[in-house]
Amino acid sequence: MRVRAVVTALFLLVTCVACGPGTVSPGDSLVKRARDGDHLTIGIRFDQPGLSQRTIDGRFVGFDVDVAEFVAGELGVDPAHITWHETTPATRESDLTSGSVDLVVATYSITDKRKQLVSFAGPYFVTGQDLLVRLTSSDITGPESLNGRRLCSVTGSTPAQQVRDKFAQAVQLVEYPRYPDCVTALLAGQVDAVTTDAVILAGYVAQDPELLRVVGHPFSTERYGVGLRKGDTEGQHAVDDAIRKMVSDGDWLRSLQANIGPSNYPLPKPPEITEQ
Repeated sequence: MRVRAVVTALFLLVTCVACGPGTVSPGDSLVKRARDGDHLTIGIRFDQPGLSQRTIDGRFVGFDVDVAEFVAGELGVDPAHITWHETTPATRESDLTSGSVDLVVATYSITDKRKQLVSFAGPYFVTGQDLLVRLTSSDITGPESLNGRRLCSVTGSTPAQQVRDKFAQAVQLVEYPRYPDCVTALLAGQVDAVTTDAVILAGYVAQDPELLRVVGHPFSTERYGVGLRKGDTEGQHAVDDAIRKMVSDGDWLRSLQANIGPSNYPLPKPPEITEQ
């Protein structure tokens, strides 16, 4: 009887601890997880100059990083209490649905297909798909110029396939795990162009302006949203409010000027935040 009593007491103690103040459940809204846990795990890219990049000394810098930190701050989480998780085009949905991250800020275009698995707040930025080519490739003027050429994009992303489906059925598609791999292949002459969103490509031009250029004829509209777990309406509203405040306070434009401005990419106006 004494053993049974001890076991029962321990069970009740564990139950009370699990249900006590400050406990965070994966099923809680983003707002509750931020408030009660005083911590967020945020998925970003580690390899996109100007947007989200891990520096040699281990810091994380870029426009997406600034957006993520501002949103976290509005949710009551200090930047020091953020865990940065590297996410990729192939893992963004699974990172959210598995609970590996609390939100994703990673040049994450809002699409109907993705909304079947996750929810979005925003958009916080609008750009368009374009091409990165060698400075000497003056004959590549748009996606229609790519028939018979080699076009690179990253595994799990859709831009290269869209080029083949809509503009150049005879293009040869090449995939690498990361955009820097595509850029290296482009500089080495192993591919003829790289495609993704123009603002991403501009960051690589800023690194090698004497060798690379963006064609400058966008052929899609990409609306970047903050990815959240499916159905988290409270979280959506809170992130939308944070983005609006970032814009109205001027932090949105200041971050763009500091992180994207040096690439000479034309800075857009703030997008209209819509219900997703």
